[in-house]
Amino acid sequence: MALRPARGARKPHSAQVVRTERLTPHLQRVVLGGDGLAEFSVGTHTDHYVKLLFPAEGVTYPEPYDLQRIREEFPREQWPVTRTYTVRAWDPEALELTLDFVVHGDEGLAGPWAIRVRPGATVRFLGPGGAYAPDPTADWHLLVGDESALPAIAAALEALPDDAEVRAFVEIAGPGEELKIDTAAEVVWLHRGGRRIGEALVEAVHTLDWPEGRVHAFVHGEASWVKQLRHLLRVERGVPREDLSISGYWRLGHDEDGWQASKRDWNARIELEQEGAAPAA
Repeated sequence: MALRPARGARKPHSAQVVRTERLTPHLQRVVLGGDGLAEFSVGTHTDHYVKLLFPAEGVTYPEPYDLQRIREEFPREQWPVTRTYTVRAWDPEALELTLDFVVHGDEGLAGPWAIRVRPGATVRFLGPGGAYAPDPTADWHLLVGDESALPAIAAALEALPDDAEVRAFVEIAGPGEELKIDTAAEVVWLHRGGRRIGEALVEAVHTLDWPEGRVHAFVHGEASWVKQLRHLLRVERGVPREDLSISGYWRLGHDEDGWQASKRDWNARIELEQEGAAPAA
């Protein structure tokens, strides 16, 4: 998405690509590092994200890099484009930030960039943001997502104690996309095959043998299936809003620019529709 005018430009972080790694046929890892990360930090959230700043095609910005100056001196169509990615890991001692990218060939902006980028390249980004971490007082945890939510789900699983009661469902294209996660919890990998994205996740949560006690849930991914599970969890299961982190990370048929422009209205409309039918928390 193109950066919106702001009251005051936030200072972006600057880093260099340290290394890259192809984790699966559709998942590429990029590790950033360098002294420019000395002022970067994350808190306890496991869904921290950053907004990578990609220069508009054919545009070179003056140094030192200054977003406010860019907004003032360049036409809007030449402002940097942002893409949002979850922090898979942050090592404050080594000053290394790990990001994982879902890639589908030459489709999109960030995925092809992640495949092509080489060590030494400079990367600028804003953040971090984030709002969720597993609640240690919950009786059990529900983690549900497609590939876009895999980094956040993996981070949450690794943050949970070994004795935590967890139900984790991740939908991926096929068996070659499964990843090793450092967790004692069982991860149910749902292979999509030719099914519509999210269909297997909705089915899995609908048929779940619901444990007793208070659940703390994290449900993120493509907006259409997230909408279905929002209804199940808020209306049918009566999960209180404060115990549920749920949002569409992306929407089928929309790039991030289009989705972010309509996401707030989409979520507000769905919330109003379903809050009217939800039991009192």
